[in-house]
Amino acid sequence: MRVHILLSTYNGERFLREQIESIRRQTVSDWTLLIRDDGSSDGTRDIIEEYCQKDERISFINPDDTTNLGVINSFHTLLQYKVADYYFFSDQDDVWLEHKLEWQLEEAQAYPADKPLLVYTDLSVVGQDLTVMHESMIKTQSDHANTLLVQELTENTVTGGVAMVNHTLAELWTGQEAHALLMHDWYLALVAAALGNLVYIDQPTELYRQHEANVLGARTLKKRMHNWIRPHVLFAKYWKLIKDSQRQARNLLDLPLSAKDRELVENFITIMDVPFMERLKRIRVYGYRKNKVFHTLVFTSLILTKFAYKE
Repeated sequence: MRVHILLSTYNGERFLREQIESIRRQTVSDWTLLIRDDGSSDGTRDIIEEYCQKDERISFINPDDTTNLGVINSFHTLLQYKVADYYFFSDQDDVWLEHKLEWQLEEAQAYPADKPLLVYTDLSVVGQDLTVMHESMIKTQSDHANTLLVQELTENTVTGGVAMVNHTLAELWTGQEAHALLMHDWYLALVAAALGNLVYIDQPTELYRQHEANVLGARTLKKRMHNWIRPHVLFAKYWKLIKDSQRQARNLLDLPLSAKDRELVENFITIMDVPFMERLKRIRVYGYRKNKVFHTLVFTSLILTKFAYKE
């Protein structure tokens, strides 16, 4: 069984050693760590070279290339680099708990290899010094984890750093999708839910570090308050998320969906194009919602009233 861990870095020298060491401490030892640096200007590349010398399981795939591709394209490049049975995504600033690989690989054995599979877990949210802020990121932010397509269409509960995909799913991310991806973890979760299996393990396997340089981070009270005191910005963010998630979901229509799932996706991505009564009907019939009651109230109210909506 070939297991690849994919780590994209960018100016990550502050925490990178800690993350690589947590990978090296995994109870499963038969893996290859592929690292791609996305144009760092600090000491990140030196750290990667250092660990390549220390551990033959670690490879630096672009030692002579400093091109900045952005996080999504950088991870896609890693995914395409060499074939494996399973691929794990890793962020540069988090810390894996020692049973992460073991638990996810064990869970994967229950599912057929010829169907797309994504297995993900919970995370513990921690500060820069790894002090635990929230034991469960899933329960704190989303109430529960998604495993169904209708849930994942409107709210992503998959974090890339705890996601594992099989080769069948990896092949479906071509990098040539017609519509922009919000994030690769969300898109892969949608494809897995639509065509195979999206599986959740209700245990944290990562310490998810919060700091000022997070590309995407946990929703903290400070972030929420910052939004609520600027309502015009908040509503703009809500609508951007809705529109971006619709745009991302359009890519599913190029895949061999079942008739039921195709109808589900089509009605979601076009819901703003129809009259009020039809929007209400679609929400009731298909069950488009968020995971928390308050978030569902806001989501539904915006869809129905089109408050602050711009074409």
